[in-house]
Amino acid sequence: MRRTINLKKGLNLNLVGGLGSDAPVAIPLPARVAVVPDDFPGFLPKLDVAEGDRVECGSPLLRDKNDGRIKLVAPMGGTVEAVVRGARRKIERVVVKVDPSAGTAGMTPFDTADAATVTEALMASGLWAMMRRRPYDIVPLPDDKPRSVMVTAMDTAPLAPSLEKMVADRRTDVEAGIRVISKLSAGPIYIGIEQGSSLPDFSGAEMVEFPRLHPAGNPGVQMANIDPVNKGEVVWTLDIVTLARIGHLAMTGQADWSVDVAVTGSEVNAPRIEKTVAGAALETVLEGELKAGAEHLRVISGNVLTGVPVGKDGFLRFPYRQVTVIPEGDNADEFMGWASMSPSKMSVSPSFIGRFLNRKFKPDARINGGRRAMIMSGEYDKVFPMDILPEYLVKAILAKDIDRMEALGIYEVAPEDFALAEYVDPSKLELQKIVREGLDYLRSEV
Repeated sequence: MRRTINLKKGLNLNLVGGLGSDAPVAIPLPARVAVVPDDFPGFLPKLDVAEGDRVECGSPLLRDKNDGRIKLVAPMGGTVEAVVRGARRKIERVVVKVDPSAGTAGMTPFDTADAATVTEALMASGLWAMMRRRPYDIVPLPDDKPRSVMVTAMDTAPLAPSLEKMVADRRTDVEAGIRVISKLSAGPIYIGIEQGSSLPDFSGAEMVEFPRLHPAGNPGVQMANIDPVNKGEVVWTLDIVTLARIGHLAMTGQADWSVDVAVTGSEVNAPRIEKTVAGAALETVLEGELKAGAEHLRVISGNVLTGVPVGKDGFLRFPYRQVTVIPEGDNADEFMGWASMSPSKMSVSPSFIGRFLNRKFKPDARINGGRRAMIMSGEYDKVFPMDILPEYLVKAILAKDIDRMEALGIYEVAPEDFALAEYVDPSKLELQKIVREGLDYLRSEV
Protein backbone atom coordinates (compact mmCIF):
# COMPACT_ATOMS: atom_id res chain seq x y z
CA MET A 1 0.00 0.00 0.00
CA ARG A 2 1.51 3.30 -1.10
CA ARG A 3 1.28 6.33 1.12
CA THR A 4 0.39 9.68 -0.45
CA ILE A 5 1.47 13.04 0.93
CA ASN A 6 -0.02 16.22 -0.49
CA LEU A 7 2.05 19.40 -0.40
CA LYS A 8 0.55 22.81 -1.08
CA LYS A 9 3.65 24.96 -0.76
CA GLY A 10 6.20 25.17 -3.55
CA LEU A 11 6.64 26.61 -7.01
CA ASN A 12 7.25 25.15 -10.46
CA LEU A 13 9.23 27.45 -12.76
CA ASN A 14 7.88 27.25 -16.30
CA LEU A 15 11.04 27.74 -18.38
CA VAL A 16 11.97 27.53 -22.04
CA GLY A 17 14.37 24.72 -22.94
CA GLY A 18 12.70 21.59 -21.59
CA LEU A 19 13.39 18.09 -22.86
CA GLY A 20 11.73 16.98 -26.05
CA SER A 21 12.48 13.27 -25.57
CA ASP A 22 13.47 11.03 -22.67
CA ALA A 23 15.40 8.61 -24.89
CA PRO A 24 19.15 8.93 -24.15
CA VAL A 25 21.50 9.55 -27.07
CA ALA A 26 25.02 8.10 -26.95
CA ILE A 27 27.81 10.63 -27.53
CA PRO A 28 31.59 10.12 -27.93
CA LEU A 29 33.64 9.47 -24.82
CA PRO A 30 34.96 12.68 -23.28
CA ALA A 31 38.63 13.51 -23.71
CA ARG A 32 38.86 14.34 -20.00
CA VAL A 33 36.98 13.68 -16.79
CA ALA A 34 37.36 15.42 -13.44
CA VAL A 35 36.59 14.77 -9.79
CA VAL A 36 35.79 17.87 -7.69
CA PRO A 37 36.09 17.43 -3.89
CA ASP A 38 33.80 20.42 -3.21
CA ASP A 39 30.90 18.36 -4.54
CA PHE A 40 31.15 16.16 -1.44
CA PRO A 41 30.58 18.24 1.75
CA GLY A 42 32.40 16.91 4.78
CA PHE A 43 35.04 15.16 2.65
CA LEU A 44 38.55 16.52 3.39
CA PRO A 45 40.63 15.53 0.35
CA LYS A 46 44.08 13.97 0.42
CA LEU A 47 45.77 13.05 -2.86
CA ASP A 48 46.36 9.43 -3.76
CA VAL A 49 47.92 10.22 -7.15
CA ALA A 50 50.32 12.66 -8.80
CA GLU A 51 50.30 14.26 -12.23
CA GLY A 52 51.42 11.76 -14.85
CA ASP A 53 50.21 8.68 -12.96
CA ARG A 54 48.31 6.02 -14.87
CA VAL A 55 44.95 5.12 -13.33
CA GLU A 56 42.24 2.62 -14.09
CA CYS A 57 38.51 3.19 -13.96
CA GLY A 58 37.66 2.94 -10.27
CA SER A 59 41.20 3.68 -9.04
CA PRO A 60 41.25 6.02 -6.00
CA LEU A 61 42.23 9.61 -6.76
CA LEU A 62 41.51 11.14 -3.36
CA ARG A 63 40.86 9.87 0.13
CA ASP A 64 39.32 11.52 3.19
CA LYS A 65 41.84 12.86 5.72
CA ASN A 66 39.52 11.94 8.60
CA ASP A 67 39.01 8.36 7.42
CA GLY A 68 41.24 7.13 4.60
CA ARG A 69 38.80 4.35 3.72
CA ILE A 70 36.41 6.88 2.13
CA LYS A 71 37.62 7.48 -1.42
CA LEU A 72 36.79 9.37 -4.59
CA VAL A 73 37.68 7.32 -7.65
CA ALA A 74 38.37 7.86 -11.35
CA PRO A 75 35.17 7.44 -13.41
CA MET A 76 37.34 6.61 -16.44
CA GLY A 77 40.85 5.24 -16.81
CA GLY A 78 43.78 7.13 -18.29
CA THR A 79 46.52 9.52 -17.14
CA VAL A 80 46.26 12.10 -14.38
CA GLU A 81 46.64 15.26 -16.43
CA ALA A 82 46.35 17.90 -13.72
CA VAL A 83 45.82 18.43 -10.02
CA VAL A 84 44.31 21.91 -9.92
CA ARG A 85 44.79 23.84 -6.70
CA GLY A 86 43.31 27.11 -5.50
CA ALA A 87 44.00 29.45 -2.60
CA ARG A 88 46.08 27.95 0.22
CA ARG A 89 46.76 24.95 -2.05
CA LYS A 90 43.19 23.73 -1.75
CA ILE A 91 42.54 20.86 -4.17
CA GLU A 92 39.87 22.10 -6.58
CA ARG A 93 39.80 19.16 -8.99
CA VAL A 94 41.75 16.20 -10.30
CA VAL A 95 41.63 15.89 -14.10
CA VAL A 96 42.16 12.56 -15.89
CA LYS A 97 42.96 12.40 -19.60
CA VAL A 98 40.85 9.50 -20.80
CA ASP A 99 42.42 6.44 -22.40
CA PRO A 100 39.73 3.99 -23.60
CA SER A 101 42.24 1.14 -23.43
CA ALA A 102 42.80 1.63 -19.70
CA GLY A 103 41.54 -1.19 -17.53
CA THR A 104 39.11 -1.28 -14.64
CA ALA A 105 40.06 -1.57 -11.00
CA GLY A 106 37.67 -4.38 -10.27
CA MET A 107 36.32 -5.61 -6.98
CA THR A 108 34.57 -8.89 -6.35
CA PRO A 109 30.89 -9.24 -5.50
CA PHE A 110 30.71 -8.88 -1.73
CA ASP A 111 28.74 -10.41 1.11
CA THR A 112 25.68 -8.17 1.45
CA ALA A 113 24.70 -9.87 4.70
CA ASP A 114 27.63 -8.40 6.62
CA ALA A 115 27.35 -4.71 7.48
CA ALA A 116 31.11 -4.22 7.94
CA THR A 117 31.85 -5.74 4.52
CA VAL A 118 29.17 -3.58 2.89
CA THR A 119 30.58 -0.43 4.46
CA GLU A 120 34.14 -1.19 3.37
CA ALA A 121 33.05 -1.99 -0.19
CA LEU A 122 30.99 1.19 -0.58
CA MET A 123 33.78 3.39 0.79
CA ALA A 124 36.40 1.81 -1.48
CA SER A 125 34.20 2.05 -4.58
CA GLY A 126 33.51 5.79 -4.31
CA LEU A 127 29.75 5.27 -3.95
CA TRP A 128 29.75 6.01 -0.22
CA ALA A 129 30.54 9.66 -0.97
CA MET A 130 27.44 9.90 -3.19
CA MET A 131 25.14 9.56 -0.19
CA ARG A 132 24.34 12.29 2.34
CA ARG A 133 23.49 12.35 6.01
CA ARG A 134 21.20 14.60 8.01
CA PRO A 135 22.07 16.50 10.09
CA TYR A 136 24.66 18.70 8.30
CA ASP A 137 24.06 17.39 4.74
CA ILE A 138 27.51 15.81 4.51
CA VAL A 139 28.98 12.51 3.35
CA PRO A 140 27.93 9.84 5.89
CA LEU A 141 30.31 8.93 8.68
CA PRO A 142 31.54 5.30 8.77
CA ASP A 143 30.15 4.77 12.27
CA ASP A 144 26.68 6.12 11.45
CA LYS A 145 23.65 4.08 12.47
CA PRO A 146 20.93 5.81 10.46
CA ARG A 147 17.44 5.83 11.91
CA SER A 148 16.07 5.57 8.37
CA VAL A 149 17.05 6.10 4.72
CA MET A 150 15.29 8.44 2.28
CA VAL A 151 15.66 7.59 -1.41
CA THR A 152 14.25 10.09 -3.89
CA ALA A 153 13.03 8.78 -7.25
CA MET A 154 11.89 12.17 -8.53
CA ASP A 155 13.56 15.43 -9.51
CA THR A 156 11.21 18.42 -9.53
CA ALA A 157 13.86 21.07 -10.28
CA PRO A 158 13.39 23.28 -13.37
CA LEU A 159 13.89 21.36 -16.64
CA ALA A 160 15.09 18.29 -14.72
CA PRO A 161 15.02 14.80 -16.27
CA SER A 162 12.94 11.93 -14.92
CA LEU A 163 14.83 9.80 -12.39
CA GLU A 164 12.37 6.94 -12.63
CA LYS A 165 13.01 6.62 -16.38
CA MET A 166 16.74 6.41 -15.67
CA VAL A 167 16.11 3.21 -13.67
CA ALA A 168 13.12 1.90 -15.60
CA ASP A 169 15.04 -1.20 -16.72
CA ARG A 170 17.14 -1.59 -13.57
CA ARG A 171 14.71 -3.17 -11.14
CA THR A 172 17.18 -5.91 -10.21
CA ASP A 173 19.86 -3.32 -9.40
CA VAL A 174 17.45 -1.22 -7.31
CA GLU A 175 16.25 -4.20 -5.27
CA ALA A 176 19.84 -5.32 -4.71
CA GLY A 177 20.66 -1.77 -3.56
CA ILE A 178 17.79 -1.89 -1.08
CA ARG A 179 19.12 -5.15 0.37
CA VAL A 180 22.59 -3.60 0.74
CA ILE A 181 21.41 -0.40 2.40
CA SER A 182 19.05 -2.28 4.72
CA LYS A 183 22.11 -3.87 6.35
CA LEU A 184 23.34 -0.41 7.37
CA SER A 185 20.08 1.11 8.60
CA ALA A 186 18.25 0.34 11.79
CA GLY A 187 14.95 1.56 10.38
CA PRO A 188 12.84 1.73 7.24
CA ILE A 189 13.87 2.69 3.72
CA TYR A 190 11.51 5.15 2.05
CA ILE A 191 11.37 5.79 -1.69
CA GLY A 192 9.78 9.09 -2.69
CA ILE A 193 7.97 8.93 -6.04
CA GLU A 194 5.68 11.12 -8.11
CA GLN A 195 1.93 10.66 -7.80
CA GLY A 196 0.89 8.21 -10.49
CA SER A 197 4.44 6.87 -10.89
CA SER A 198 4.93 3.80 -13.06
CA LEU A 199 7.69 2.47 -10.81
CA PRO A 200 6.80 -0.88 -9.21
CA ASP A 201 6.71 -1.40 -5.46
CA PHE A 202 10.15 -2.56 -4.39
CA SER A 203 10.52 -5.24 -1.76
CA GLY A 204 12.07 -3.92 1.45
CA ALA A 205 11.09 -0.29 0.92
CA GLU A 206 8.02 1.84 1.55
CA MET A 207 6.83 3.82 -1.47
CA VAL A 208 5.60 7.34 -0.70
CA GLU A 209 3.93 9.51 -3.35
CA PHE A 210 4.40 13.28 -3.63
CA PRO A 211 2.99 15.83 -6.09
CA ARG A 212 5.26 17.20 -8.79
CA LEU A 213 5.62 20.57 -7.09
CA HIS A 214 9.16 21.78 -6.48
CA PRO A 215 10.86 21.22 -4.02
CA ALA A 216 8.92 18.01 -3.37
CA GLY A 217 11.74 16.10 -5.08
CA ASN A 218 14.29 17.10 -2.44
CA PRO A 219 14.96 14.17 -0.07
CA GLY A 220 15.01 16.56 2.90
CA VAL A 221 11.53 17.82 2.07
CA GLN A 222 10.30 14.27 1.65
CA MET A 223 11.76 13.13 4.96
CA ALA A 224 10.43 16.22 6.77
CA ASN A 225 6.91 15.25 5.69
CA ILE A 226 7.31 11.56 6.50
CA ASP A 227 9.34 11.46 9.72
CA PRO A 228 11.25 14.68 10.62
CA VAL A 229 14.83 14.47 11.87
CA ASN A 230 15.32 15.36 15.54
CA LYS A 231 18.46 16.25 17.44
CA GLY A 232 20.61 13.18 18.02
CA GLU A 233 19.14 11.25 15.08
CA VAL A 234 20.85 10.42 11.80
CA VAL A 235 19.10 9.93 8.46
CA TRP A 236 20.75 9.10 5.13
CA THR A 237 19.55 10.42 1.78
CA LEU A 238 20.37 9.44 -1.79
CA ASP A 239 18.71 9.27 -5.20
CA ILE A 240 17.44 6.11 -6.82
CA VAL A 241 20.18 6.17 -9.49
CA THR A 242 22.82 5.93 -6.76
CA LEU A 243 20.81 3.13 -5.15
CA ALA A 244 20.88 1.23 -8.46
CA ARG A 245 24.66 1.77 -8.70
CA ILE A 246 25.07 0.30 -5.22
CA GLY A 247 23.04 -2.75 -6.20
CA HIS A 248 25.04 -3.17 -9.42
CA LEU A 249 28.28 -3.03 -7.43
CA ALA A 250 27.06 -5.68 -4.99
CA MET A 251 26.13 -8.09 -7.77
CA THR A 252 29.00 -7.57 -10.21
CA GLY A 253 31.87 -6.05 -8.22
CA GLN A 254 31.98 -3.14 -10.68
CA ALA A 255 30.81 0.42 -10.07
CA ASP A 256 28.83 1.84 -12.99
CA TRP A 257 29.90 5.42 -13.76
CA SER A 258 27.78 5.91 -16.86
CA VAL A 259 25.26 8.74 -16.54
CA ASP A 260 22.29 10.10 -18.46
CA VAL A 261 22.63 13.88 -18.64
CA ALA A 262 19.81 16.23 -19.60
CA VAL A 263 21.19 19.09 -21.72
CA THR A 264 18.58 21.82 -21.26
CA GLY A 265 18.03 25.56 -21.31
CA SER A 266 16.90 28.30 -23.66
CA GLU A 267 20.27 28.45 -25.45
CA VAL A 268 20.31 24.78 -26.42
CA ASN A 269 19.25 23.86 -29.97
CA ALA A 270 17.32 20.71 -29.19
CA PRO A 271 17.32 19.75 -25.48
CA ARG A 272 17.93 16.05 -25.06
CA ILE A 273 19.40 13.40 -22.79
CA GLU A 274 22.95 12.29 -23.54
CA LYS A 275 24.68 9.16 -22.28
CA THR A 276 28.19 9.86 -21.01
CA VAL A 277 30.22 9.33 -17.81
CA ALA A 278 30.39 11.07 -14.45
CA GLY A 279 32.66 14.12 -14.42
CA ALA A 280 32.78 14.39 -18.22
CA ALA A 281 34.26 17.48 -19.87
CA LEU A 282 31.39 19.69 -21.02
CA GLU A 283 33.11 20.49 -24.31
CA THR A 284 32.07 16.99 -25.39
CA VAL A 285 28.61 17.18 -23.84
CA LEU A 286 27.84 20.55 -25.46
CA GLU A 287 29.48 19.98 -28.83
CA GLY A 288 27.00 21.07 -31.50
CA GLU A 289 24.29 21.65 -28.92
CA LEU A 290 24.34 25.46 -28.51
CA LYS A 291 22.45 27.86 -30.71
CA ALA A 292 24.45 29.46 -33.48
CA GLY A 293 25.83 32.88 -32.56
CA ALA A 294 24.92 32.49 -28.89
CA GLU A 295 27.25 34.61 -26.73
CA HIS A 296 27.42 35.73 -23.11
CA LEU A 297 26.20 32.35 -21.89
CA ARG A 298 26.08 30.88 -18.42
CA VAL A 299 26.75 27.15 -18.51
CA ILE A 300 25.47 25.52 -15.33
CA SER A 301 26.22 22.00 -14.21
CA GLY A 302 22.86 21.23 -12.63
CA ASN A 303 19.64 23.23 -12.64
CA VAL A 304 19.16 27.00 -12.49
CA LEU A 305 18.37 26.94 -8.75
CA THR A 306 21.11 24.78 -7.25
CA GLY A 307 23.61 24.20 -10.08
CA VAL A 308 27.21 25.40 -10.32
CA PRO A 309 28.39 27.82 -13.06
CA VAL A 310 31.26 26.01 -14.77
CA GLY A 311 31.64 27.51 -18.26
CA LYS A 312 31.92 25.71 -21.59
CA ASP A 313 35.33 24.32 -20.63
CA GLY A 314 34.15 23.01 -17.27
CA PHE A 315 33.20 19.52 -16.13
CA LEU A 316 29.99 17.75 -15.20
CA ARG A 317 29.48 18.07 -11.46
CA PHE A 318 27.69 15.86 -8.95
CA PRO A 319 24.91 14.63 -9.12
CA TYR A 320 25.87 14.32 -12.80
CA ARG A 321 22.39 14.45 -14.37
CA GLN A 322 21.75 17.89 -15.86
CA VAL A 323 23.41 20.78 -17.70
CA THR A 324 21.53 24.05 -18.19
CA VAL A 325 22.56 26.86 -20.55
CA ILE A 326 20.95 30.31 -20.20
CA PRO A 327 21.95 33.85 -21.21
CA GLU A 328 24.30 35.64 -18.84
CA GLY A 329 22.28 38.83 -19.19
CA ASP A 330 25.25 41.17 -18.89
CA ASN A 331 24.54 42.56 -22.37
CA ALA A 332 20.78 42.89 -21.96
CA ASP A 333 19.17 46.14 -23.06
CA GLU A 334 15.46 46.29 -22.30
CA PHE A 335 13.04 49.19 -22.07
CA MET A 336 12.49 50.35 -18.45
CA GLY A 337 14.78 47.58 -17.12
CA TRP A 338 13.54 46.01 -13.90
CA ALA A 339 10.38 48.15 -13.97
CA SER A 340 9.26 46.72 -17.32
CA MET A 341 5.80 45.13 -17.48
CA SER A 342 6.66 43.12 -20.59
CA PRO A 343 4.85 39.73 -20.89
CA SER A 344 8.29 38.12 -21.16
CA LYS A 345 9.21 39.37 -17.67
CA MET A 346 9.51 36.52 -15.20
CA SER A 347 7.97 36.92 -11.74
CA VAL A 348 6.31 34.85 -9.03
CA SER A 349 3.64 37.53 -8.65
CA PRO A 350 0.35 36.84 -10.47
CA SER A 351 0.05 40.60 -11.06
CA PHE A 352 2.68 40.29 -13.80
CA ILE A 353 1.23 39.76 -17.25
CA GLY A 354 3.51 36.84 -18.11
CA ARG A 355 2.61 34.93 -14.94
CA PHE A 356 -1.08 35.61 -15.51
CA LEU A 357 -0.81 34.19 -19.04
CA ASN A 358 1.08 31.12 -17.73
CA ARG A 359 3.66 31.40 -20.48
CA LYS A 360 7.14 29.89 -20.56
CA PHE A 361 9.99 32.17 -19.56
CA LYS A 362 13.53 32.64 -20.80
CA PRO A 363 15.50 33.68 -17.71
CA ASP A 364 19.03 35.04 -17.58
CA ALA A 365 21.57 35.13 -14.75
CA ARG A 366 20.91 38.68 -13.50
CA ILE A 367 19.60 39.18 -9.97
CA ASN A 368 17.62 42.28 -11.09
CA GLY A 369 18.40 44.49 -8.14
CA GLY A 370 21.04 45.08 -5.53
CA ARG A 371 21.55 43.13 -2.34
CA ARG A 372 20.03 44.82 0.70
CA ALA A 373 19.14 44.30 4.34
CA MET A 374 16.96 41.28 5.11
CA ILE A 375 13.29 41.99 4.55
CA MET A 376 10.85 39.96 6.65
CA SER A 377 8.29 39.59 3.88
CA GLY A 378 6.88 36.11 4.45
CA GLU A 379 7.79 35.15 0.87
CA TYR A 380 9.94 32.21 1.99
CA ASP A 381 6.98 30.52 3.70
CA LYS A 382 4.96 30.42 0.48
CA VAL A 383 7.44 28.07 -1.20
CA PHE A 384 8.87 26.19 1.81
CA PRO A 385 6.93 22.92 2.43
CA MET A 386 8.57 22.04 5.75
CA ASP A 387 7.37 22.70 9.30
CA ILE A 388 10.09 25.28 9.78
CA LEU A 389 10.17 29.09 9.97
CA PRO A 390 12.81 29.72 7.28
CA GLU A 391 13.23 33.48 7.80
CA TYR A 392 13.87 33.07 11.53
CA LEU A 393 16.21 30.14 10.92
CA VAL A 394 18.27 32.22 8.48
CA LYS A 395 18.48 35.04 11.04
CA ALA A 396 19.64 32.56 13.72
CA ILE A 397 22.33 31.25 11.36
CA LEU A 398 23.57 34.77 10.60
CA ALA A 399 23.70 35.47 14.35
CA LYS A 400 25.47 32.12 14.98
CA ASP A 401 22.92 31.39 17.71
CA ILE A 402 23.28 27.61 18.07
CA ASP A 403 20.42 27.12 20.54
CA ARG A 404 18.08 29.08 18.30
CA MET A 405 19.24 27.19 15.19
CA GLU A 406 18.52 23.86 16.88
CA ALA A 407 15.11 24.99 18.07
CA LEU A 408 14.18 26.18 14.57
CA GLY A 409 15.02 22.88 12.87
CA ILE A 410 18.47 23.24 11.31
CA TYR A 411 19.10 19.50 11.67
CA GLU A 412 16.43 18.82 9.01
CA VAL A 413 17.62 21.13 6.25
CA ALA A 414 20.18 21.27 3.46
CA PRO A 415 21.15 24.25 1.29
CA GLU A 416 19.07 22.94 -1.64
CA ASP A 417 15.92 23.22 0.47
CA PHE A 418 16.37 27.02 0.46
CA ALA A 419 16.91 27.35 -3.30
CA LEU A 420 13.34 28.44 -4.06
CA ALA A 421 13.32 30.79 -1.09
CA GLU A 422 16.51 32.32 -2.49
CA TYR A 423 14.81 32.77 -5.86
CA VAL A 424 11.78 34.62 -4.43
CA ASP A 425 13.79 36.55 -1.83
CA PRO A 426 13.30 40.33 -2.22
CA SER A 427 16.52 40.85 -0.24
CA LYS A 428 18.66 39.00 -2.80
CA LEU A 429 20.42 37.03 -0.04
CA GLU A 430 22.58 34.02 -0.90
CA LEU A 431 20.51 31.73 1.27
CA GLN A 432 22.08 28.46 0.14
CA LYS A 433 25.54 29.76 0.97
CA ILE A 434 24.31 31.05 4.35
CA VAL A 435 22.75 27.67 5.22
CA ARG A 436 25.90 25.77 4.12
CA GLU A 437 28.06 28.00 6.32
CA GLY A 438 25.60 27.60 9.19
CA LEU A 439 25.69 23.81 8.96
CA ASP A 440 29.49 23.79 8.83
CA TYR A 441 29.67 26.12 11.84
CA LEU A 442 27.23 24.00 13.82
CA ARG A 443 29.19 20.83 13.04
CA SER A 444 32.44 22.42 14.18
CA GLU A 445 30.95 23.66 17.45
CA VAL A 446 28.64 20.85 18.57
